[in-house]
Amino acid sequence: MDETDLPRVLQQLWGIEGPARPGPKPAFHLSDIGRAAIKLADAGGLAAVSMSKVAGELGFTTMSLYRYVDAKDDLYVVMLDYAFGDPPKPDPEQGWRERITAWAEAFRDGLREHPWILQIPVTEPPLSPHQLAWMESGLNAFDGTPLTPQDRLSAMILVNIYVRGTVQLTSNMLSSGDEARAADRLYNQRLRMLATPDRFPTIAAGVDQPDSVQELDVDFDADGFRDGLDTVLDGIQARITRKG
Repeated sequence: MDETDLPRVLQQLWGIEGPARPGPKPAFHLSDIGRAAIKLADAGGLAAVSMSKVAGELGFTTMSLYRYVDAKDDLYVVMLDYAFGDPPKPDPEQGWRERITAWAEAFRDGLREHPWILQIPVTEPPLSPHQLAWMESGLNAFDGTPLTPQDRLSAMILVNIYVRGTVQLTSNMLSSGDEARAADRLYNQRLRMLATPDRFPTIAAGVDQPDSVQELDVDFDADGFRDGLDTVLDGIQARITRKG
């Protein structure tokens, strides 16, 4: 495979010179397109992003964007690459658990800052510069362990799935304000009514007293996220122990 087999958007992100397109000299950089699209998505969600709106944000015609991206999927590739930026660098003084925890928390923070990322379908493994840098950082977190390269990849993907799933699941629960608190109280009232001790005793035990989800010790800003992550890491530790 040579560089010309790469999609044009990846050639540009990697700084590879593909075949020149006819027309005037480019008036802006791919990073400008990425920042404009991210601004729209941060304000109005992924549905707010279109080729015409991005072009309008830049002050150019829609057709001018096609000198950079061939389709909306290419635009998503650019958005993802610039939204995450550089990954955290593993600290060699820390153990693997601390390193992958820092990686997971940085990944979580990126998703919370740009929640529209979770709306972009994952149709193929990452190939853009920043996404591969994040992959490399996550794999390097397991330096010093007996995990094979494939073991590291499986472990990193497991942590990735946990982070994505947790952020997706709790995105609405983490909202604030009177409306959110009222919704929490209503949910718990309904849960008490439906999850009776005779039918769902374990659920009922957890909602017997608190008046809101926040009072159930489910703080996904800190303890809840870390507790779940520790459970995932305990499983990885078990594999490390077997390998050792």
